[in-house]
Amino acid sequence: MDVLQLDVSGRPQAWITTREAAVIYASDGIAWTLGQPCHVLRGGLQRRTGLQSRIEVHPIIAVRGSVPHRAWRHSPALSNAKLFVRDRYVCAYCGHSHAADDLTREHIQPTSRGGVDSWMNCITACRGCNGRKGSRMPEEAHMSLLYLPYVPSLHEDMILRGRRILADQMEFLLASVPRHSRIHA
Repeated sequence: MDVLQLDVSGRPQAWITTREAAVIYASDGIAWTLGQPCHVLRGGLQRRTGLQSRIEVHPIIAVRGSVPHRAWRHSPALSNAKLFVRDRYVCAYCGHSHAADDLTREHIQPTSRGGVDSWMNCITACRGCNGRKGSRMPEEAHMSLLYLPYVPSLHEDMILRGRRILADQMEFLLASVPRHSRIHA
């Protein structure tokens, strides 16, 4: 189970382990938390009180201090796994659902013709449709897109990473995902 780490303003930074979160708790680096504690870490006995130390880790933590540069990216990093989840494992040309092994990253404007490897130029395509289109533009291959690409928000990106997300974490992330996102479909 991972913990969703935010900056103090509520922007997602990373998924971290409960042990990494415990280090932040122990060093008094938590600004605020959300959700009910989801994990309890127990330590040794305290000399003064004789009680066992314990840290209750919440599913969402906001961290004090400086924000790593990666958290302020305007566009999340593109990967096939996240692209396929964004497009719901549906080929943009034939409209059929496929297993991830049967899908490819398709460049609308082929890279051989100046297309870039970006969220706005990439869609999910099955191997058959990708091969049929080849290095042509969709209109040259007489193929039309059934849906348009878009750049996921940072909140969507945290969902697209394919982690096991707890209800509190999903509720927080979905609250900032635009209504037009395919994540809501």
